[in-house]
Amino acid sequence: MAWRSSGASNTDLIENLWRNKMITDPRVKAAFLKVDRAQYAPSNPYDDSPKSIGHSATISAPHMHASAVEKLLPFILPSETRPSPRVLDIGSGSGYLTHVMAELVGDKGVVVGVEHITPLRDLGEKNMRKSADGRQFLESDRVKFRVGDGRKGWTEDGEEGEGLWDAIHVGASAKEVHPELLRQLRAPGRMFIPVDDDGEGWSQHIWCVDKDAEGKVERNKLFGVRYVPLTDAPKV
Repeated sequence: MAWRSSGASNTDLIENLWRNKMITDPRVKAAFLKVDRAQYAPSNPYDDSPKSIGHSATISAPHMHASAVEKLLPFILPSETRPSPRVLDIGSGSGYLTHVMAELVGDKGVVVGVEHITPLRDLGEKNMRKSADGRQFLESDRVKFRVGDGRKGWTEDGEEGEGLWDAIHVGASAKEVHPELLRQLRAPGRMFIPVDDDGEGWSQHIWCVDKDAEGKVERNKLFGVRYVPLTDAPKV
């Protein structure tokens, strides 16, 4: 049904995703309605399809972003046991999904977008500054964009690098579920990650990786996808 979800406006797009059950949670719908995809996609922003953003990267189709947010939602929303959710967005690209998740983490939450080359990091921040909410998120440090190797996760100065993130979204296909990402996932926590089936990128599936309160890891294979690879930064 994804191919039927395109619209003439941001509201049309989200309402069509809702009608076609690509979005099923009202809180997710409300967050997507707040973020105009036209501020993040370079052309035909309300098509339910991926778009190139340069540097061999894309902004994923809206239905894929919706699937990611709905699967990660229990670990993104603030709660009594998780009052300040920490979310890592690897391969943040245009910054669109980073912004949507920032709408959900609450005033005490934080979303960090990581890109492997500086121009993409800058693109996400530039796009987010196009809206008042986006500027406020950046100025309050609810959202941060960083340059780094996403396969190694992300730590800020002074952080230990273990159990840092309640939710991890990976927006490029990995050759494996990298051990550094598992180590940085909190217990409990959840990761949404596309992984190559054959190590060559010809076949990929989304995996939902859960770590329970005792640190036990469970991996569930969800559905086939086609993502750009999670690789080294291009040689300059």
